[in-house]
Amino acid sequence: MKTLLAAVGVLLGSIPVASGQSYPSRPIVLVVPYSAGGPTDTLARIMSARMGTALGQTVVVENVTGAGGTIGVGRVARAAPDGYTVCIGHWGTHVVNGAISSFNTMC
Repeated sequence: MKTLLAAVGVLLGSIPVASGQSYPSRPIVLVVPYSAGGPTDTLARIMSARMGTALGQTVVVENVTGAGGTIGVGRVARAAPDGYTVCIGHWGTHVVNGAISSFNTMC
């Protein structure tokens, strides 16, 4: 039994361990699809301070306004899928705008 356990230990010890980059390794951009000074922007700034402390990285709040939030959300949707560009919004920017756009393309 000891020989079997020793053999298993040797096999497990020889398996290479995957080591990825630590996240986050650069600043995170938090996109607010509304103008500065509003309630969504205020919430984003409070969250970014706490996120930065928890993650040990800078979180930059970027206000991208226009078209009822569609421009800001579109910017995040087209960003690289690496987790460094995130968006904050509400049902209007994340549900209604998409539903309206889908409806308009079907008609």
